[in-house]
Amino acid sequence: MYQQTYNPLGSAFLSTVAAAIPILTLLYFIALHRHRDPQGNVHLGISAPYAAFFGVIAAFVVSCLVFRMPVVSAVSAFALGTLSGFLGIIWIVLAAMFLYTMSVVTGKFEIVKESIVHISFDRRLQCVLIAFSFGAIIEGTSGFGTPVAIAGAVMVGLGFRPFQSAVLNLLANTAPVAWGAIGTPIVTLAAVSGLDQLTLSAMAGRQLPFVSVLVPFWLVATFVKMEGGSWKEVFEVWPAMLCAGGSFALVQFFASGTSAFHLMTDVVSGVFSVICTALFLRFVWHPKTRFLLQSERQALAQAGHDPMTTDSTEWKYKYSAAETAYAWMPWVILIACCALWGVPDFKKFLNNLFSGITFTTTLFGSKFSGSLSLPVWDMPALHNLVQRMPPVAPLNAKPEAARFMINWLSAAGTGVFVAALLSGLVLRLSATQWKEAFVQTMHRMKIPVLVIAQVLGLGFLTRYSGTDAVLGLAFTGAGALYPFFAAYLGWLGVFLTGSDTASNALFGSLQRITAQQLNLNPFLTVATNSTGGVMGKMIDAQSIMVACAACYDDPKERSFALGPIFRTVFFHSITGAALIGVIALLQAYVFPDMIPVPPPGK
Repeated sequence: MYQQTYNPLGSAFLSTVAAAIPILTLLYFIALHRHRDPQGNVHLGISAPYAAFFGVIAAFVVSCLVFRMPVVSAVSAFALGTLSGFLGIIWIVLAAMFLYTMSVVTGKFEIVKESIVHISFDRRLQCVLIAFSFGAIIEGTSGFGTPVAIAGAVMVGLGFRPFQSAVLNLLANTAPVAWGAIGTPIVTLAAVSGLDQLTLSAMAGRQLPFVSVLVPFWLVATFVKMEGGSWKEVFEVWPAMLCAGGSFALVQFFASGTSAFHLMTDVVSGVFSVICTALFLRFVWHPKTRFLLQSERQALAQAGHDPMTTDSTEWKYKYSAAETAYAWMPWVILIACCALWGVPDFKKFLNNLFSGITFTTTLFGSKFSGSLSLPVWDMPALHNLVQRMPPVAPLNAKPEAARFMINWLSAAGTGVFVAALLSGLVLRLSATQWKEAFVQTMHRMKIPVLVIAQVLGLGFLTRYSGTDAVLGLAFTGAGALYPFFAAYLGWLGVFLTGSDTASNALFGSLQRITAQQLNLNPFLTVATNSTGGVMGKMIDAQSIMVACAACYDDPKERSFALGPIFRTVFFHSITGAALIGVIALLQAYVFPDMIPVPPPGK
């Protein structure tokens, strides 16, 4: 039994520094290491696969030498993270990019692009509609990087620059994350903390709507500044930004506290936001001037057109309603399949589909058994052989399970893959087009898959070695200010693991224990772990690599884009987590009535 120790060096400060070494190593090579290219130009950051590799090496050294984790257990933990990451995340992104590529090779994406443009010719409003409102729907149905991949690819197809598209979609994929993949983070948070699920959801729904109102303004301001615009051009479209964010926040607030819709909060909020914003722009209000990309403004000016005109004849829509609906079918199928795969009863049905076909064997000396539809591998030298210790877990806590559940039928990625196959049939791809879509997807994803697999393995290694808990404990000495730092604990968890769900599994129990020690409301601190965590989503290497995979065609550019993107969004991430921290602090001491009361007995 490996019992985690949280002060292996006899000094809390030195032990925390040691625990941070793998993360600091990864960050250094991603964003700060200076190197010269063959032409002599100086760049910051190295190729993403190498940066991830150095971070992994550092994690093994710290875990095994400083924290005394057995080497074989460390290898097993890394392998579990890599395997789980493939089924839980890489599989989703691969299938999503396959569907997108199908739409491109058949030419239907051009129609999708035109239909989006004609909701609004203004690029500022396209950012809000696609990255925020549409992205929230995708987050609610599948999560785990899918909205960044899909919405990012759509924006690149509309003419936005890859770097721009990646940054904007990472910023947008914040407020909806707490209810991603049909509420998976909230479900996990309730399970590990032992608190009522609906009350936790309602608590998150009384924090994130404030952010939801701000995100469209945040997006537009970032985009306009990237394009050399002014603050005046940012606030020219405030009515539409308020409509998109306000409608989303309103439904988010109410849906999160209802038993019928709390797990579908993102989906209903995103759909309502898209409909309200589209109708508002079509029938109520539209900006008097339009804001275009710099390249578009220059091209129109050279052609003798006024770039600020909203009714230029070159924007006339040339497709019928039937053609438009047909082109959108892959995305409708995607949302429908993701929603279906997110229903708990349907997941249970798929997991039990071949329950009559069972087996039991060993793999690397460890039990590998289950049914054909749900095989389970107890990870060797790891399953039930790692024990968390106080104050992270109660005294004599159960050993940590380490099982790789191969839910190949019920996995969200399978739902996305089924959507891709159905879309290919609906779009009537030829054999050549099927092959082209497959080859392009594999070529595009080979580097992101390598990076994501390494980063997820690193995250699991930090979890089972206990270095994540050491970093988390550093926040618990904040005393009365703890509600503020509870947001940063969730933020750290998402940065380490790449998932709000994983962060909740990691620190949900610790948040409740700390709240009880400080006489704080546990629903507030535990929910803040998730709401603060959403701000870490934009800077974890896994999400950034997904954005790179979706937005960059050139493999070399894709590999080196991680550092510049990270440096750009880091300040936004820190600021967003601070905003959640301030909200939590105010709710703890100034507006305690905002904290929902759980049902009796819960």
